[in-house]
Amino acid sequence: MTASAPNAMTSVWPEPQDTPLDALCHTMSHKGYAVLNPSAAALWAGCQPSELNALLPYWDHMPLDSHLKDGGSYRRRRHSCFEFHHDNLTQTPHRAHWQSLDYNALHGGMHRLFEPISPEMVKLPVWTQLLTTFARACSQWRNKPQAKWCIEAHPFRIDCSQGIGRPTPEGAHRDGVDFVAVFLLHRQNIIGGETRVFDAHGPQGARFTLQQPWSVLLLDDARVIHESTPIQPLEHAAHRDTLVLTARENAFQGSEEDLAAQPAHI
Repeated sequence: MTASAPNAMTSVWPEPQDTPLDALCHTMSHKGYAVLNPSAAALWAGCQPSELNALLPYWDHMPLDSHLKDGGSYRRRRHSCFEFHHDNLTQTPHRAHWQSLDYNALHGGMHRLFEPISPEMVKLPVWTQLLTTFARACSQWRNKPQAKWCIEAHPFRIDCSQGIGRPTPEGAHRDGVDFVAVFLLHRQNIIGGETRVFDAHGPQGARFTLQQPWSVLLLDDARVIHESTPIQPLEHAAHRDTLVLTARENAFQGSEEDLAAQPAHI
């Protein structure tokens, strides 16, 4: 990875190179990640920016993440699960979020139960449109048109009003899924929050900063490792809002179906 470091207090890594929509499949296949600017993301999702912005108020009413092992109070989040199969999206019964220690050394092995996403937000047509677009893209990238996708939705607010906030306290990681979508919704009075994407099997990597509301980073989780650097406040009211969607074929991590499919350890 080659880049000259900016001044940490006055600059950020440059914005990423945008991926043209007609090159999205090729870019995901070639690089394992892609970035869509807000206009391309809205076109990809088949919606208007005003429809996406209807989701924003729901980030103002999120409970604290009570599972942070570093004892911090900087992360607020909700969590809900969905399945996409036969071109139909359904919400599943509320469940805990679980990752193995193989993918999350800090919080792996824990059943973390978060408050669900607001039913009013889930009922918005744009919500269904976003998740459906993501699932259809996953099927295209895997060339599996009949695949069943288990989708976990994580709205995050990283609040650094009281000091440093850490979007990924576990460090550089994979999520243990097939694909990840990270939508940037808002940056308010912060510096930092640079995205780092590394080839999981080689030295290549990239650093950039998502700055435009509704730009989206798409990741092939088997091929790349990712993280976001800590954020610092420029003024008292300072935060970074994101929506993270993950898609895993056939089963959620930690589900009975998932555990039954795991090889026996001798």
